[in-house]
Amino acid sequence: MTTSSEPTSAAPASPDRATFGQRLRAATGRHGPLCAGIDPHRALVESWGLTYDLDGLRTFTRSCVDAFGGHVAIVKPQSAFFEVFGSGGVAVLEEAIRDLRAAGTLVLLDAKRGDIGSTMSAYAEAYLGAAAVSPVDALTASPYLGYESLRPALDTAAAHGRGLFVLALTSNPEGASVQHARRDDVSVAGSMVAGATSENAAAAAAGDLGSTGLVVGATVGSAVQDLGLDLASVNGPLLAPGVGVQGGTADDLRRVFGDALGNVLPASSREVLSAGPDVTDLRDRAARTNETLAALLT
Repeated sequence: MTTSSEPTSAAPASPDRATFGQRLRAATGRHGPLCAGIDPHRALVESWGLTYDLDGLRTFTRSCVDAFGGHVAIVKPQSAFFEVFGSGGVAVLEEAIRDLRAAGTLVLLDAKRGDIGSTMSAYAEAYLGAAAVSPVDALTASPYLGYESLRPALDTAAAHGRGLFVLALTSNPEGASVQHARRDDVSVAGSMVAGATSENAAAAAAGDLGSTGLVVGATVGSAVQDLGLDLASVNGPLLAPGVGVQGGTADDLRRVFGDALGNVLPASSREVLSAGPDVTDLRDRAARTNETLAALLT
């Protein structure tokens, strides 16, 4: 792992393998920009008339896979809601990942892993490596041990045609105290933007979407402008949680992302999942949400 404080571009995937950015651009072109979440938290599972146990988790997840697989560009399971149930819950998650990918749907695992050295390398191999048990197409990561602490994941993702979404600006009240902080007149969030921009430089030169994305909340208000961030320069996917039930609106997306709007992946979990438990209803809600978002972002 490099110890340099300067971001360095990860090695590109082999020429015979499409990058995550290329595959994501093709998938959203076919299905629309929606990133559909699978968040089996207790209240939602029970609202479907299911028991909050391993059987309920399995039924909930199966319905989501059947509804979204092959119909949505990318799906984002939240790992924590599966880990609650121990090894059985993780097995349900692994099966969902395999089935979604077999259906042609990209999987972004929301696990927000972050560490240093050999531990970060192990996280990278677990989710993004060639020998991963249930490899995902992309992973969310927390960079708050320093952007370069993610180097093992960045390099592993690039080597295997996968992606990484780095937390940059989150909408929780405490986030600003860290993300807006400055050193040498550069904000912490700004350093994440700079890092992702560097990772995606080769893709930008080739006219492709980069594979290193950022997580920027749809409800961060004027933070992007206040911090002077150039999200368009990132040339990578911008995951925007907070759309729908959490309060993010079309106007919010325009204000937050500006010229980078075309690279936004609006994430919706509860709003789409509230249409369950019927698989057809779930699929229809996702389709309508996609239509609305596509009209906004094009």
